[in-house]
Amino acid sequence: MLQPWLDSRGLGDNTQVLVYFAVAKLGEKPTDGKTDVNPEGLTAAYGRHAEAVGQRLHAGGLSCQVLDRPAFTQAMLEKLIWISAYMLIGTKYKCTVGEVESQHKDEVSQLINELAAAGSAALGVQLEAGVVDRLNAYARAVAHYPTAIKEFEWRNGYFYKLSQEAVLDAREDPCPTHTALLQEVKAI
Repeated sequence: MLQPWLDSRGLGDNTQVLVYFAVAKLGEKPTDGKTDVNPEGLTAAYGRHAEAVGQRLHAGGLSCQVLDRPAFTQAMLEKLIWISAYMLIGTKYKCTVGEVESQHKDEVSQLINELAAAGSAALGVQLEAGVVDRLNAYARAVAHYPTAIKEFEWRNGYFYKLSQEAVLDAREDPCPTHTALLQEVKAI
């Protein structure tokens, strides 16, 4: 979650893009983040130059939705949940994103719901119905993607910080499964 860092530096309203496309290697055509649940694509932009970003991506054959701040915040949370949940379960089982979705769907879906509840409460946003289906569909679209816990501070660290803050305030951990999995894979 980069937003708090951006906000602390006066950059919170800069144009931002949630990229849901990938280039396997230099010179290859990008794979767009279109899924069977979101055929319009998941890439989203927000801010002063969002329209221009969207136009450039469309000119390159890629999708891009231009969103207002509340919708972008929801999309940003969903992307954070996806990367955090899929990388953590994939690390646990030493498997790809596609294997997580096909072989550990119940476990990753439970974790997605847990992180969605905690993140929604922390940010004061309500995610649209179907978040588990959307995120599992994206996993199918990038099934070959390897898993690993990376950039901890910006990804899983956001949810772990919510857990730490709750425990320090003598409240229940809002992400107990996430915390336990982080311990299991020795990320904390």
